[in-house]
Amino acid sequence: MILRKVKRVVLGQRTVDGAGVHLVRVLGGETVRDYDPFLMLDSFDSKTPRDYIKGFPMHPHRGIETITYLAEGEIIHKDSLGNSGVIRGGDSQWMTAGSGIMHEEMPQAAEWLLGVQLWLNLPKTEKMTQPAYFDVTKDKVGVAETDFGLVRVLAGTYAEVEGVKPPHWPVTICDVTVKASHQATIPVHPDENVFVFLLLGDAVIDGRAYAEKSAVLFEEEGDAISVHALADAPCRWLLCSGRKIKESVAWGGPIVMNTEEELEEAFSDLRTGNFIRHRAGASRFVSRWSVVLSWKRSRRNWLCFFREGWAVSIPVAYPAALRSC
Repeated sequence: MILRKVKRVVLGQRTVDGAGVHLVRVLGGETVRDYDPFLMLDSFDSKTPRDYIKGFPMHPHRGIETITYLAEGEIIHKDSLGNSGVIRGGDSQWMTAGSGIMHEEMPQAAEWLLGVQLWLNLPKTEKMTQPAYFDVTKDKVGVAETDFGLVRVLAGTYAEVEGVKPPHWPVTICDVTVKASHQATIPVHPDENVFVFLLLGDAVIDGRAYAEKSAVLFEEEGDAISVHALADAPCRWLLCSGRKIKESVAWGGPIVMNTEEELEEAFSDLRTGNFIRHRAGASRFVSRWSVVLSWKRSRRNWLCFFREGWAVSIPVAYPAALRSC
């Protein structure tokens, strides 16, 4: 077994998104090449409901999959396919945006909101696939008890314990808890890109201590990773592993395509009401967005304007900077 070395570390930064949700943004436009196939990672960690209660009102996505995972708390969601439901602690939800979907996510007041949303890229051949949802409730999450702690398998496999099978691009996502002063050594696929996100607590990796809310990316050589909890506290982290897609990325706000032309087409579809290609249950959302929504591209952001008088600013990843991915 060859342990992988650390290649890069990104420490999350606090920001505000949606209609006023305070969160920690970890991965984004500047990390696309290195963390491929994973695009964005936001972390929610608050015991103050006013930090998140305004939520993420109805908004579009195209060209990606989003994985929302809650360790604690509750989020109500609905979408343009007519789906609705509740994500609770221990649950995750996999949304294939594909050719285009409108959805909203509204965190509910709770003692603690703790979790992540991870964006997974789709390859060019799957960008315009039919949108879909599937919920991964707590009872569908594989659990492996170990000497070092606990491994919850959300997707993929660990030690013959299985999670769900991703619908389009195979990845492994595990929620790992390591007891204080213990070390977890996890085998990984040699041909996959691997990082861990320190959700709770600091940890020692490759002989160095890293802070909570860091995304630690590993070199490609090796077939295992090792994470050591500090002597006085446990740590909890997400293992994310998948083959690189190795395609160009054109990213504008909630839409991720391969070319600038495809990106402009997507925003044109939004303006003209042609964004939703699969319309089951979608009419009321399509009409609202085609009339209410306008977009303005500034130097650093896509600005989303609503008739009600409020706006959402979404960081933009310039396509020109990403064409060589």
